[in-house]
Amino acid sequence: MEHEAGAGGADGSRSGGAAGPSGGPPRGTAVERDAGDGGADGSRSGASAGSPDGGSAGSPAGGSAGRPGQGPPTGPGPGGPGKPPRGPGGGLLMGRPFGVPVYVAPSWFLVAALITWVFGGQIDRVLPELGAVRYLVSLFFAVAFYASVLVHELAHTVAALRFKLPVRRIQLQFFGGVSEIEKESETPGREFVLAFVGPLLSLVLAGVFYAGLQAVEPGTVPGVLLAGLMISNLIVAAFNLLPGLPLDGGRMLRAVVWKITGKPMSGTIAAAWVGRALAISVLVGLPLLTQSGALGSGAEEISGMDTVTDALLAAILAAIIWTGAGNSLRMARLREHLPELRARALTRRAVPVASDTPLSEALRRANESGARALVVVDAHGDPLSVVREAAIVGVPEHRRPWVAVSSLAQDLTDGMRVSAELAGEELLDVLRATPATEYLVVEDTGEIYGVLSATDVERAFVKAMARPAS
Repeated sequence: MEHEAGAGGADGSRSGGAAGPSGGPPRGTAVERDAGDGGADGSRSGASAGSPDGGSAGSPAGGSAGRPGQGPPTGPGPGGPGKPPRGPGGGLLMGRPFGVPVYVAPSWFLVAALITWVFGGQIDRVLPELGAVRYLVSLFFAVAFYASVLVHELAHTVAALRFKLPVRRIQLQFFGGVSEIEKESETPGREFVLAFVGPLLSLVLAGVFYAGLQAVEPGTVPGVLLAGLMISNLIVAAFNLLPGLPLDGGRMLRAVVWKITGKPMSGTIAAAWVGRALAISVLVGLPLLTQSGALGSGAEEISGMDTVTDALLAAILAAIIWTGAGNSLRMARLREHLPELRARALTRRAVPVASDTPLSEALRRANESGARALVVVDAHGDPLSVVREAAIVGVPEHRRPWVAVSSLAQDLTDGMRVSAELAGEELLDVLRATPATEYLVVEDTGEIYGVLSATDVERAFVKAMARPAS
């Protein structure tokens, strides 16, 4: 990655010249230009590219374990991932099995109603004597089915925790569920196991329901429910084993290619493109299979409404798979470049000033030394606070000789002191833990190295996502 992180990014020498083009007169201090160009008021610092809570691309009807590539790291700043998921991105909190929050998205209630209606019609053909009660039975089936999906996701979660991989949350949504695992597996073997345990548990559940089916009378309410749950879990397992991202089978394929080539990125590319081919196959093939009667209904029984419904379902599934595969490629590319995000390279050179220094004098010193940030220090030279860029911009030039820098500074907390040696995901983790607009960067000896702006990190983050994979 280039040292210059966009306009106003820190260069390798941490210097920021104050002169205009061709050595002309200064056009304001470097600190002011950074504040003007970078929008360091914090309004952008929390909006990182690829919001991680932007959620994993969960696989339909059962969900894949959300990879970090699907739940990307977000940039630092207010409103960043230091706060718990809320609103539509989280949904209704149902509990915390194994310490991991489980959310039900609002879209689940829509699909539960749809399942209740569709399955109720099927029950009416088998048990017409139930009347309206069939919809209560159907609602129970919808809840039981999503309980099975939750077991599928818990399998991913338990495996992730066993491998010391943090899990942000589990979310049940319209087309299934997703476990948002925050870090990559360290080996292809662990990646394979992490992906396979979900479909394996679905197959185990299908076996359990089949065993229960043998103990009840066919054509009864328990018989219909157990048969429906058995078939549903078989479908969940089979669908998720398809070898394309973002499905579990795609992650298994990724692990195999990773093992063969020794390159995780090669596995991601292969599995993502297979996922895109799978999306096209679903879009075209699912309606054709339905029309041909291959999925169980005779061709003569299919109405025009059924055809439209099948085409719409195929389009939604294909869109989810295609988007998930694309997100996997994009985030894999980001993770490949994350190590290039180095605190030392992104840090702005800073000038230490006393708390009672007038702002105009502090800016003059910064301009003369080519610095692009101000740090307030005590009489012993120990840092107390960082002067906020946004606050500098808000002070009219004619008032700056009478404004002390301490009135524009943000007091330093432990989380705002960042080691100059941090890089990549470790750097982002530290910034996430304490959202802020600026951070003090220090050497291992405690010496001040400079100031790291969240805006600069965000620019570098976006550039990393835009760069082609090697």
